Amino acid sequence: MHIAGLQKMTLLDYPGKVACTVFLQGCNFRCPFCHNSDLLPGKGEVLMESPALLSFLKQRKGLLEGVCITGGEPTLQVELPQLLADIKALGYAVKLDTNGARPDVLKAVVEAKLVDYVAMDIKNGPEEYIQTAGMAQGLLCKVEESIRYLLSDKVDYEFRTTVVLPFHSEGSVRAMGAWLSSLGDGKKAKRWYLQKYTDRESVLYAGFSAPEDAKMQYFAEILHSYADLVSLRGVD
Repeated sequence: MHIAGLQKMTLLDYPGKVACTVFLQGCNFRCPFCHNSDLLPGKGEVLMESPALLSFLKQRKGLLEGVCITGGEPTLQVELPQLLADIKALGYAVKLDTNGARPDVLKAVVEAKLVDYVAMDIKNGPEEYIQTAGMAQGLLCKVEESIRYLLSDKVDYEFRTTVVLPFHSEGSVRAMGAWLSSLGDGKKAKRWYLQKYTDRESVLYAGFSAPEDAKMQYFAEILHSYADLVSLRGVD
């Protein structure tokens, strides 16, 4: 397993837990506003291999409670289940970040009890999804399958959307909510976080901007009809 990055401690990435975040290479999406563009090709610099990560985690037992696995898209890695099993064997809670395009892998690791919490990105409403995510047409049905699975409450989860102009508007936010509601037969999502876009040098393409805080609040109000908890990130 080629590990491209390690944040040794975070109080933000795993709700309610002191955790570290592990970054894996490779992604099957090309979101134009992606912050981790150096991880997308899957051929970037390798920080460490699995044994070194596990050694680090052994040393941090008692200090850390959880491990966040992110990317890139972690479910593309064939070694992912073994890595998760090794981390769980050390007694850590595991959070998996995913774009939802590999529902077979998501289901497998959840049903094997290798994951305790899933954060899935919801990129946009269905009409704008492909453009917003920079993904192949055929992957949308896979994304929908993952959404349905998480809405079935097989594992604790959150949905999250990075809100960025010009991709998101009142209409697309309403479409996102209605779409998820239809996939869950009217069932509300457990948690939905709206993340305000932050411009960085590592963004795949330049020229995007963030909505004003008042607009973020308005979007959150719209989604209250579709989720038990709607919260904002990156808003003052």
